[in-house]
Amino acid sequence: MTTEETRESGSPPTSADAGGSDVLWLREGGERKQRRAAPLTLERIIDAAVAELDAHGSERLTMRRLAQRLEVTSTALYWHVSNKDDLLDIALDHVIGEVRIPEPGPEPRAALRELLLGWRAAMLAHPWSPSLLGRPLLGPNVLARTEFLQAMLVRAGLSGKELATATSLLVDFVIGAAMNGATWRLLDNPAVLAKARAHITGLKELYPTLSTYGFVDGRWSQDELFHLGLDQILDTLMR
Repeated sequence: MTTEETRESGSPPTSADAGGSDVLWLREGGERKQRRAAPLTLERIIDAAVAELDAHGSERLTMRRLAQRLEVTSTALYWHVSNKDDLLDIALDHVIGEVRIPEPGPEPRAALRELLLGWRAAMLAHPWSPSLLGRPLLGPNVLARTEFLQAMLVRAGLSGKELATATSLLVDFVIGAAMNGATWRLLDNPAVLAKARAHITGLKELYPTLSTYGFVDGRWSQDELFHLGLDQILDTLMR
């Protein structure tokens, strides 16, 4: 019986068939097919979603595009995530999870400063994330870092309305700075910065203070201004 007759009869092929092509690793593309067979998990979905968001932003993210990136069907995604809004909430919380929670140490101010610097940096590393900060921030990673923030304020002696005010002030400052930083990144281009400056100085009669003191003169970076502002707030709250 020939090799073709053996296959048509339903008998299993032997190692001699096609030079041993029945062995997965010896077939062309066999290893690639094995990798694609990896089970779909929520972790894989979130990693792929963050990569897609980093590349194209939140407005262009669709379940269909994400399924294509993962080489699965859209239906397969819905076994793990109910809809796009849920996916965005999880992806945003995943980004906040990149923020390292410092060791408390003897100085709560230093630990709190490190946390907030990392929080802003994580959001700026994923420029789409500040645009989602209007959504409820109740994910486990956000709550863990907010817990640490409040714990450091309590150690500094704050309580009651003073504690609530300080928490809101710091969270809003970091979120606002990240949102502003992501929006104004365009002005990192010297040519655009020069045009913005010329626009304001050309309307000096309307904006005398902005023209005189340099609203967009580029003397200080966004990072420097954030660090100085954060230090001023912490000096006031944790005096």
